[in-house]
Amino acid sequence: MNAGPLALIHLDPFFLIIDKPAGLLAVPGRGADKQDCLALRVLQVWPDARVVHRLDEATSGLMVFARGALAQRTLGRAFEQREVGKRYVAVVHGRPAETAGLIDLPIGADWPQRPRQRVDPDQGKPALTRWRILPTSETAAVGDGREAPADQKSPCPDRTRLALEPMTGRTHQLRVHLAAIGHPIVGDRLYGPEVAPTEVRMLLHATGLELPHPVSGERLGFESPLPF
Repeated sequence: MNAGPLALIHLDPFFLIIDKPAGLLAVPGRGADKQDCLALRVLQVWPDARVVHRLDEATSGLMVFARGALAQRTLGRAFEQREVGKRYVAVVHGRPAETAGLIDLPIGADWPQRPRQRVDPDQGKPALTRWRILPTSETAAVGDGREAPADQKSPCPDRTRLALEPMTGRTHQLRVHLAAIGHPIVGDRLYGPEVAPTEVRMLLHATGLELPHPVSGERLGFESPLPF
């Protein structure tokens, strides 16, 4: 991916939020070909920026960086103590039988197939994901602020848009959970069916964040429009 301007959502002396594009690593990976990442691009502009959490390379959306060690510790603790509200939107294969639900399935590493994760009832860590089918009109509002016509149909009848709220933060949690209930995310090359050549990305976007300011404690909310 070619370097481009950073999509800055928020900036103050203590933290910043960037809208990460799909296909860009959050932090450096192993090997010389995996050094370009959002964290290094941010450091080039804000040398005091520090990583607080991560998004998968294939996921787009809101990513927080602390400015300085104290803010990093404070924000990191907020993530660990589940004081940060995270909201995602995904397009999945098929349509769930219910309109909403809670996925409660423990997740652990699939060691023979790393970096894959898997549902592991014996050694996995607890993982909870709330989901609901996203009405077409709400999808439009999240995406670009416009109300869609009431009779507008889904762009693809065998796909469904879901609003997702991870209550825990396991690696690949949303991807593993949705695949486990039979509705993998469209474009997911690890957990979904074979990806068609026309699918240029995985359809998962971190669209909302609510978190306490690392100094004032004020509850703040941030949004990112859907890119799909």
